[in-house]
Amino acid sequence: MRSNESSEDYLENILMLSKVLPVVRSVDIANNMGFRKSSVSIAMKNLREKGHITVTDAGYIYLTESGKKIAETIYERHRFLSAWLTDLGVDKAVAAEDACRIEHVISAESLDALKKYLKENGYEPVSE
Repeated sequence: MRSNESSEDYLENILMLSKVLPVVRSVDIANNMGFRKSSVSIAMKNLREKGHITVTDAGYIYLTESGKKIAETIYERHRFLSAWLTDLGVDKAVAAEDACRIEHVISAESLDALKKYLKENGYEPVSE
């Protein structure tokens, strides 16, 4: 996994967890992603140094504007690609796994063209 891909996955996870938890902590991320807390702590340090998150003295993690923008972009890509693959008949778990890989490498131009093409041909995602 590339460094940027890893960072994007962490930011996406923080965003998703913040939608269901009152506060997000490293342990929540570790549990959600299946990683060791020590690995998550290193990643949080890197994200903090890049200005994508802030961490309070109590250990609560918040996305900054830049972190939120990246996380929302990746999350939207994931949802769209996963839904599209599922609608094509791909098993839901496989679609989610493939979407996770594709979401990091597809350009905004290609994704926009794909969405435009599908919309022009009557496709609207029905899966989530």
